[in-house]
Amino acid sequence: MPRREPDRLDEIAAQWRRERPDLDVASLATLGRLFRLAHLADRELANGTAAHGLRPGWFDLLAALRRSGPPYELTPTELMGATMLSSGGTTKRLDHLELVGLLARRPNPRDRRGTIVRLTPKGLSVFDRALETHVANEDRLLQPLSATDRRQLDTLLRRVLATLESVAR
Repeated sequence: MPRREPDRLDEIAAQWRRERPDLDVASLATLGRLFRLAHLADRELANGTAAHGLRPGWFDLLAALRRSGPPYELTPTELMGATMLSSGGTTKRLDHLELVGLLARRPNPRDRRGTIVRLTPKGLSVFDRALETHVANEDRLLQPLSATDRRQLDTLLRRVLATLESVAR
């Protein structure tokens, strides 16, 4: 196995081992790398979607509408569930996206108090171009890993995530 250079999280773990030798801090470094990776990847991916005029947070909401299939519409409650946003966060994003013409809202014919949110033709076009950039950037970020490495990482992350999600329920 090739020797690897210590990173910042190795340094932090070493400091903790010095200060608290009674604790096994290996998981601190592993989760620290995951959090740092998520933060940096999120920033990189946001840069790619920004090139299409999308602000942070808009992509996920538009993605939920796009993957719902034609006619690309959902209720605000369905969007909240699909994006894990709060009611206020969803409303704020919907307001901005409607203002720039990427989606439209109309009364819900099945619920007089509700609305239906739909991608506009402009929204569909902008999102599809942004999605191509987004997927290419995701692939670029994982480029250091072989296909086997990616499958193994995916399997390991699924296992940890399944445990966390079962506890959260």
